Amino acid sequence: MSETSILAGAALRRLRKREGLTQAAMAERLAISASYLNLIERNRRPLTARTVLSLVDEFDFDPRTLTQDEAVGGIDGMRRRLADARFADLAIDREDIVEWLAAAPQSAVAFARLFDAAGQASGDGAPTSEQLARREIEHWRNHFADLDQAAEELADEVRLSSQDLGQGLAERLRQRHQMSVRILPGDVMPDRLRRLDLHARQLQLSEMLLPASRNFQLALQIGLLEQRETIRSLAAGGDFTDEAARRLFERHLQAYFAAAVLMPYDRFVRACEATGYDLPILERRFNVGFEQLAHRLTTLQRVGRRGLPFFMARIDRAGQFSKRYAGASGTLLLDAPASCPLWTVHRAFEQGHALVTGLVTLEGSGAGQGTWFTMARTVAVSGARPDAGQFAIVLGIEASLAKNLAAARGLALDEGAAVPIGLGCVQCHRTDCRQRSLPPRGVALQFSERERGLTPFHFGV
Repeated sequence: MSETSILAGAALRRLRKREGLTQAAMAERLAISASYLNLIERNRRPLTARTVLSLVDEFDFDPRTLTQDEAVGGIDGMRRRLADARFADLAIDREDIVEWLAAAPQSAVAFARLFDAAGQASGDGAPTSEQLARREIEHWRNHFADLDQAAEELADEVRLSSQDLGQGLAERLRQRHQMSVRILPGDVMPDRLRRLDLHARQLQLSEMLLPASRNFQLALQIGLLEQRETIRSLAAGGDFTDEAARRLFERHLQAYFAAAVLMPYDRFVRACEATGYDLPILERRFNVGFEQLAHRLTTLQRVGRRGLPFFMARIDRAGQFSKRYAGASGTLLLDAPASCPLWTVHRAFEQGHALVTGLVTLEGSGAGQGTWFTMARTVAVSGARPDAGQFAIVLGIEASLAKNLAAARGLALDEGAAVPIGLGCVQCHRTDCRQRSLPPRGVALQFSERERGLTPFHFGV
């Protein structure tokens, strides 16, 4: 454990009172001075790793309870709540939130509960199954170490048995699970990518799948067979009361494992760093599709071997999100009901499969969101015919971290070059946007017979 600075005075004070100890008595058990303990409880000094270990030994203490991050969705969870337009004039930044969670975590939990309850009472409704699953994914920052480790071991074993990943995965199914793989014509499986025939012990795949997607489905099936208990255990830890949310979370974990087999963690991170996260090179080197690659880039949070904190989303022509993973980015850009039409991601639909880059900044946020460098490209529906649906996949990262990216070379990354965007019209309070289609939710519209603005909606800020 590294000597990380943890301000957790309130949590330590609650523990001491629960144990019925004076500061002097607790300090003696922790082998520190009473005056130093007093400073820790007042958040004037951080907890060191040595003190945390002493807490674990002396009080059978779970260090994860040192903060109330989990109860409110962490710092990012509070940032999302405080990004509400009602708090925009308060200019609450990340440091303010960190101090609040450290100094008065119980009050932060109380605020979060009231805010969430008010949202439901105002008609926003209870979270959907998709939102509940996404909340659990973000709780983990979309990194599941046990699955990554198992996938890395499987990938190494397959490489030893075959130079071709697909053949190696198919052989694994045959030898370990007595299951064959059969490729079926598109007209036999017109509306399916894969089908498991348990009677024939056969995994059937559509011929419409590209090689990268075919390998993904093979790895997915192995994960269903060999990682079932790990995945169920992770889902059980989410304490879901909504069955559909639990199943969506499990499906995400299954796909996570498959992607980790195709892009084993350590090899993948080394390739990312060596190439400057050059997306076309990474696609070819690991024989994956752009969407698969984008997913994987949001997961690189292994302790001691972290990659850059990307976010990823899939957007249709109408600006609707069908996938969104914030990873460890902390972005609010994915919290909109629909994407802002001013976001450069929408230009991807006009550029074929060319990569479209852009710099955006989120206006009206009281949580100090900064500037984001985004990259977008269109993809077709996996395994579908050429005339099927089309989506834009967008990857994003804080502009301050993008300077060494291959896609950002030669580009201006300062905030002055960024395009201001909002969280969709109903959550955006900009009064001068010529692209506005709807008024913001909750504002009082103003009307005048003597003048007319650039949009049909006039309201006060």
